[in-house]
Amino acid sequence: MDETVAEYIRRTVLKIPRDEIKAMLQKWGFLSEAQLETVNFHQIKEKISQDVVQLCEENSADIKQAAVLDIIYNHIYPNKRVWSVYQMNKRGEETEVFELTDFKTKFKRLLRSALKNVTISFREYEDNAIWIRIAWGTPYTKPNQYKTSYAVYHSQTPYVFISASVLKSNLPLLCQALLFASNYHDIREMELRSHSLNALKDIVFKRYSQVIFLCFLFSSLLVSPAVDLRIVEENRSEKERIERLTREAFGVGPQPKLEFAQYKLETMFKSDPKMDVLDEKEPFRCLVKFSSPHLLESLKSLAPAGMADAPLSPLLTCIPQKARNYFKIREKKGSLPGSFVSP
Repeated sequence: MDETVAEYIRRTVLKIPRDEIKAMLQKWGFLSEAQLETVNFHQIKEKISQDVVQLCEENSADIKQAAVLDIIYNHIYPNKRVWSVYQMNKRGEETEVFELTDFKTKFKRLLRSALKNVTISFREYEDNAIWIRIAWGTPYTKPNQYKTSYAVYHSQTPYVFISASVLKSNLPLLCQALLFASNYHDIREMELRSHSLNALKDIVFKRYSQVIFLCFLFSSLLVSPAVDLRIVEENRSEKERIERLTREAFGVGPQPKLEFAQYKLETMFKSDPKMDVLDEKEPFRCLVKFSSPHLLESLKSLAPAGMADAPLSPLLTCIPQKARNYFKIREKKGSLPGSFVSP
C-alpha cells in the first residue's frame, strides 16, 4: 500500500470519535469482521489508527477504498463542511429515465477529459442521494486528497448540494460534469449556504413546517426600535397577536438551520416633486445579505422580542419559499425598505 494512502487512512480514522470508529469501519466494509475483532477499540486513537492501517496494508488498500471511507465520514458528519445549493434546468419539459451507471460514466469521462489527475468516487444512499467526492490534481501533480470537493445529487430532483474545496477554479468544471452526466442544460447557484446540509434539503424540498403564504413584492419592511419586554408582557392582547402572526409566518416547529441568504432589490426613490432631487429616474439597485448562526430562528424571534413590528415584512418571512427563486426579489414600486435590525 502506498505511503500516502496509509497516511490518509490514518488521518481519517483519527477524525472519527473513538466510540464510533468500529461502527464506521463496519459500514466501510473493506475490513472483515475477523480483522476488526483483532483491534482493541478501547486504546488511544493513535494506536487504533495504526492498527487499522496495518490491516489495510494486508488487504492492499488503494486510494479508491480510502476515498469511500472519507465519503462515509462526511455523510455522517456533513456539518463539518459548508454547503451551497444549485438548481439545474432542462430545455422544455422533456423527462428521461435516470440510469446511475450512465451518470457515473459520463461524469468521470468529462472530468478526466479535462483533467487527467483527478480521483472520483461515488456512493449511493437510500434517499436517492448520490454522494460524489472529487480530489483535484493538476497536469503535473497528483490529486490532493485533503482538498476535496463534494457534490450530493438527488436523482429525482434538479437540485445538487456542493461543498467546494479551496480550489474554486475547479467549480465550473464540476458543474459542467454534473450537467453533462444528468442531461441538464444549465445550472445556477441559489445563493443559499449553510453548514447544515439537512436544513438546506428541508428548505429546498419544502420539508419544513412553515405556512406557505402569498409574498407581495411591494410590501415594505417595517422595523421599530427595541421595545422593553416588560411593556409587551403587560399588553396581553398585543402579545397574543404577535404570537399568532409569528406562528402563521413560521409555523410551530423548529426552523431549518439556515446561515446565509441574499436577494436583489430594485426600487425607485420617492421625493417631493417640487424639490426635484433626482434628475435621472433610474432605479436604485442593491444586494441585501443576511447571515446568522441560525438565520430563520433569528428572524422568527424579532417580533416576540419587540425588535420589529408584527407581522414581519414578506421580504423576510418568505426567505425559505423564495430560495426556489434564488432570492432575487425586485421591488419596482414604493420606497426602499427600512434597515434590518438584528436580534
